[in-house]
Amino acid sequence: MTADTTHAEADTPQSTSDLLVALGPQIGGDEITIGQLVDALEDRAFGIILLILALPCCIPFLYGVPQAVSIPLVFVAAQIVIGRHTPWLPDKLRARSFSRQAFEDMATKSAPYIRWFEVISKPRLTFLSRGVAERTLGVFLLIFSASIATPLPLTNTTPGVAVGVMAIGFIERDGILLIIGTLLGAIWVSLLIFLGSELAIIIKDFIGGLIGNG
Repeated sequence: MTADTTHAEADTPQSTSDLLVALGPQIGGDEITIGQLVDALEDRAFGIILLILALPCCIPFLYGVPQAVSIPLVFVAAQIVIGRHTPWLPDKLRARSFSRQAFEDMATKSAPYIRWFEVISKPRLTFLSRGVAERTLGVFLLIFSASIATPLPLTNTTPGVAVGVMAIGFIERDGILLIIGTLLGAIWVSLLIFLGSELAIIIKDFIGGLIGNG
């Protein structure tokens, strides 16, 4: 192997899936804080932090964790909206931690799915991943992240997947994935709003009937 070949391999960017699997051992310790993740990811932090926070939300019937990560998700999405290039988190959010073993298990189990997206993704419609378009998509990320905080069954899974797909789209500069993630999340949030309004009408009619009969 020549020196030039070795140098070329060193310059090859590590894939997102491989980076996620390597992060736990790289950081070490029994607990991993969000601050440690941000610092380790450097210039790739925005997309990968979004992906890491979205992954637990993709698990159906998991309560508590999605609602906990929705706050950092909202915070990160808000910074995309205002045009920041690297994420900033207050000390309180940076200090939030989770088990290193749980993180490694999540990274290992999700790696095959992420690799599938890496195979099909490529830089296309790249204008969607920068400038005004990126900030506009950040607004959708804000809405999807906020919907994850809703403590109702299955309200975290679909928007979590939407945020995850969009995160990979930002990382890979793939506008098609950004569009797919945005449409998926928008359809879900619209459905959630519709069902919520219908439920409110039913409850209102029920209460009105009780009062009328009384």
